[in-house]
Amino acid sequence: MSSSAMEADTSDLVCQLDNVQGIVDALSTVRWKRHQDAVVELSEHGIVLIVEETGCLQAKVYLQKELFIRYEYTAQGRPRFGLSLGLFVDCLNTFSVPGHSSTIEIRYPGPDMQLLIKSADSLDDCIYAEIRTRIPETISWDYNFEPAGSTPLSFTVKSAALKEAIDDLEWPGSSIQIILKPVPPSVTFRGEGHGDLQIDFMYYANTDLLIAFHCEHQVSYRYYSIVFNLLYQRQHSCTIKSCILFFHKHVDRYKYKFLRATTSNIPSSVTKDNRGSKLTIGRGGMLKVQHLVSVARPSTSHQHIDSAGYQQPSRIAYIEFFVKPEEDEDTVND
Repeated sequence: MSSSAMEADTSDLVCQLDNVQGIVDALSTVRWKRHQDAVVELSEHGIVLIVEETGCLQAKVYLQKELFIRYEYTAQGRPRFGLSLGLFVDCLNTFSVPGHSSTIEIRYPGPDMQLLIKSADSLDDCIYAEIRTRIPETISWDYNFEPAGSTPLSFTVKSAALKEAIDDLEWPGSSIQIILKPVPPSVTFRGEGHGDLQIDFMYYANTDLLIAFHCEHQVSYRYYSIVFNLLYQRQHSCTIKSCILFFHKHVDRYKYKFLRATTSNIPSSVTKDNRGSKLTIGRGGMLKVQHLVSVARPSTSHQHIDSAGYQQPSRIAYIEFFVKPEEDEDTVND
């Protein structure tokens, strides 16, 4: 395409970003399968990308306008468009050079409602790309996340530890019970299936991994791993770095593939910087998992990070997953 299309004055949004790899990392976090559609929403506050699957799993990437070195928004309302998430990520990857901080410019809409991208590092050489967009599909469900009570049930753990724990809980056809005790603060994982596994974690003994813990009364939640590709058994109890999910008084079930999607593509930059991920249980057993991904330039990506692994708000992308519990089959059949 010609550069004149990029210079059109009819764009609702013109923005520039100086760390393409950071955006690629953020978007890849919610790319849990090869072919995946996404809805993009634009506003004066930034860009939100939404993906979901079968009405049970939804993820959002929040790219606040402070992430961009230029953000000009002139639209009325909040335009939405659909696109292929895989195509978007692969396209952005072509602008990312290892070891080099690449700057790109993004415009929407183009003459034919495309998403337009060009390199902005040099006036002499430019790379142009356009992505065909489509009318977005209606989001099939409203996550409507609400606290389970006056005091939220939540905890924050190191992202690397959370990923490792969920990977270890891949038991074929097994249920995972998580018990939270306020006195002394502790989390117990109990898995039963093709072998038994109990993992105990004491909060005060492992505050370097379990960063925060909020629970005023003992609660127990059970989660189900509906997978058949792994036969895994441990014969002894051990201590692990993380805890994952909870339960209400009734049995809530979460498909393992949805749980794993919340951590399977956490970028290496997050685990390297030892950041934390927050998990919260809302009303009805809704699970919310939150990650933070750096979008700072590589030369400054390790600055302004506190002891909990959080970076200054203006240079991070916020990632949220919402996982619905399955209905108990016994209850459905009654």
